[in-house]
Amino acid sequence: MSENFNTEDSGSILIPKISLSDKYEKKSEVSMKKIRRFSLKFPKSKRAKILGSILLVFVIVVAVIGLLGFRVYAKAQIFRKSLDNIKQAVTDQDLEKIKKELKTSQTSLRELDSSYKGISWLKIVPFFGSYIKDGQSAISAAKYAFEAADIVIETIEPYADIIGFATDAKELGSPEETTQDRIDFVIKTIPDLIPKIDLLSEKAELIKKEVDSIDPERYPENAFDFAIREKLKEGKDIVDVAGELVANSKPLLEVAPDLLGIKDEKRYLVIFQNDKELRPTGGFITAYSIAKVNKGRFEPVLSDDIYNLDNTYKPKVAAPEPLIKYIKGPYLLSENLRLRDMNWSPDFGEAMKLFAKEAESVGIKNIDGIIAVDTQVLVNILDVIGPIGVSGFGEYSTKEVPECRCPQVIYELESFADIEGPIVWSENEPGKIVYAPPNYDNRKKIIGPLMNSILANALGQPKEKLAPLFEAVFKSLIEKHVLFYTGDKKSQEALSIFGIAGTLKNYEGDYLHINNANLGGRKSNLYIKEEISQEIEIGKDGSIVKTVTITYKNPEKHDGWLNSVLPNWVRIYVPKGSELIDFSGVEEKADPYEELEKTVFAGFFKLRPEGIAKVTLKYKLPFKVDKEYGLFIQKQPGTNSPLYSVSLKKHKEEFFLKTDKELRLTI
Repeated sequence: MSENFNTEDSGSILIPKISLSDKYEKKSEVSMKKIRRFSLKFPKSKRAKILGSILLVFVIVVAVIGLLGFRVYAKAQIFRKSLDNIKQAVTDQDLEKIKKELKTSQTSLRELDSSYKGISWLKIVPFFGSYIKDGQSAISAAKYAFEAADIVIETIEPYADIIGFATDAKELGSPEETTQDRIDFVIKTIPDLIPKIDLLSEKAELIKKEVDSIDPERYPENAFDFAIREKLKEGKDIVDVAGELVANSKPLLEVAPDLLGIKDEKRYLVIFQNDKELRPTGGFITAYSIAKVNKGRFEPVLSDDIYNLDNTYKPKVAAPEPLIKYIKGPYLLSENLRLRDMNWSPDFGEAMKLFAKEAESVGIKNIDGIIAVDTQVLVNILDVIGPIGVSGFGEYSTKEVPECRCPQVIYELESFADIEGPIVWSENEPGKIVYAPPNYDNRKKIIGPLMNSILANALGQPKEKLAPLFEAVFKSLIEKHVLFYTGDKKSQEALSIFGIAGTLKNYEGDYLHINNANLGGRKSNLYIKEEISQEIEIGKDGSIVKTVTITYKNPEKHDGWLNSVLPNWVRIYVPKGSELIDFSGVEEKADPYEELEKTVFAGFFKLRPEGIAKVTLKYKLPFKVDKEYGLFIQKQPGTNSPLYSVSLKKHKEEFFLKTDKELRLTI
């Protein structure tokens, strides 16, 4: 069939001439126009090539970054494993193994650092760059840490056995040496330690600077079953504590020879504070002893009961109102302060200034300082040396006894300490006692023999026991179960800096010290647990309002002896100028006042056995903050480890307060 039709062929004028080829040509033109318009939007040549090139470059860059990142990851895993080996060597207390693993780890760190430089340019990338910078800071901190570790190894090697580390070096002293012999060696070499402390302090500052630049809040709480944020915070805390310990130890080392009687013999008044009957500086003063220290050797001279000393003292210093109001008994006759209550100030140094001055009037003269110890010190030492015998009094140990569900030594000492009231002497027959509380004579007599027995047993231990003994004593010091006071300004400052003088310190920022005083004579602090929460609200203008809640719990039953109703006077020390908004949970409260450059909120409440008491106060701080909030918390001596929690916006910190602690939170 023909594709073309015309009128001639059709033989009719009604049928127009139609050309199918024309129709197809028109359709083709329309289609081509559409194609051309489509091609203008998506050119097949230049634009496609540009897009392709960009995509190719992107793929290459991602691949390179991925390869470099994988290399960094691989090196980081090797380095992490080397750190685990160091940790194990420290756990094994093997000094030679530690030195070997340190060298291996330093090599791994150099390789990690080299691979990390391949991605360090990414620090210019917004958001992602901050994490790259953190990595660089961590590597730099690790370098300084290894330099510090080398100094530490060199410093401690002569004392390896003292701190419990095995070494392949030649025998450090003879096998027959005792703990006292090794202590003598340490004392002689103290001057050699001071230059090393300076070097360590420099490295610690460099480490802290790098670590402080890392903000844990930038990181998720958990990733791949690993608590990233918590581990970063723990690492920063370790760096802070270690740095402070190193820096604060130098002043103490400088005055140590004098305190230890290396040149001239020293005489110290040792007071025993019963932490189970808590008082402001750590416990009720039950007894005292005079001891002399000559070339580092400690020797008790005499000991006696505090009531005997008080019996010869004529009170002349006005007593604080809470003592007069709630103790009553001895203060009905005279409202002047007794020697046994002179540790009322929460600052141990201030309290002992008064005590030393007044004790002179009853024959306690020519002393070079005061040392306070509580019952926890005995427990810590007996845990190491085991049961000891005290002639005439039996055996003492830390074995738990059912009578109080506490260590046997605590139970026995509380039996001796359970006396109330003074000894009454006859007016007509000098030397004759008309009345004496139960156990008074045993308490007077036990102190001297107990001290001598503990010292003889501890210092006579084989030198292998020195490491755990050192740990027990150090723990007692750091956790404020031992406190020192001396009238010498330089020595007192050194003791305060190291944190063993019981000083309430000044701080540029928020501050909190909670101080409790048992005014009932029973020993219920043996069972009481404390929990303290702090809710911090920061306004748009930087103003700070705090809510502090203190929860006291006594889970044990009333026994009328150790555990009874606790009449408690609580004082909360906060920054000077703070304004009280609300104070609840106390039966009576004092008007806010200022003491020791702090503002004080105080009140009285009772806590019953198997009971709970909750004290809440809300107050406004006298300053404002911008980017960072700082808080310094000071622990009360004689207490265990109260549980603290601090909440500020997205920040949540929870910890047991074993010693003074500083927190710095980014707002």
